[in-house]
Amino acid sequence: MKDSITVSKEDYLKAILEAESEGQHVISATLAHWLSVSPPAVTMALKRLKRDGYVLVKNDGTLQLSAKGKETAYRTALRHHLIERMLSEIFNMEWYQIHDEAERLEHAVSPAFEAKLIEKLGEHGTCPHGNSVLPESPARRKKRGLLPLSEATKDTEYVVASLYERDPKLLLFLHNLGVDPDSTIRITAKNYDETLSIETPGGAFTLGKPAADKVWVKRK
Repeated sequence: MKDSITVSKEDYLKAILEAESEGQHVISATLAHWLSVSPPAVTMALKRLKRDGYVLVKNDGTLQLSAKGKETAYRTALRHHLIERMLSEIFNMEWYQIHDEAERLEHAVSPAFEAKLIEKLGEHGTCPHGNSVLPESPARRKKRGLLPLSEATKDTEYVVASLYERDPKLLLFLHNLGVDPDSTIRITAKNYDETLSIETPGGAFTLGKPAADKVWVKRK
């Protein structure tokens, strides 16, 4: 039973931390979009978070986490990461199904169970989507030699390194195209309408730019 912070607060704090990690300018509209909640609900939640010392709101509306807020957000993100790895590495659950399951389970993990998961899995690995505990900014990813599929070169083989994991419909869509973690992908044509003609282990397909932007690849 959580008496110091509610599940909804954990979701808000984790969303702020993840958005910051991706290099986004975090405002209330960011949270409304990420969490699929109404603007009035975000306003009420932020008032409580500010009152309780978890969030700071600048004059321009930018949101920042306090030290207490960062600690709570990171613990939630870590539990989510560990559960995803547990579901995949221990229970062999499909990679495109585990994000939503981890979203539900992350709030029920006790400190003792968290410690056991860290002992078993380690704290610094990557989840089945190819992501660390916290997401990286595009600049940081590119510095590591990754690039979004939409920017990849035609007729070059790439390996899928990381996938945007917060959209379960997108993950299933990509899986059905054969765009799985560590799979090989090749762009055969860059079309006028910004779609890509691709070849994957599943066959030949057309992929739109919004989806291609969320698939990060590295040269094979």
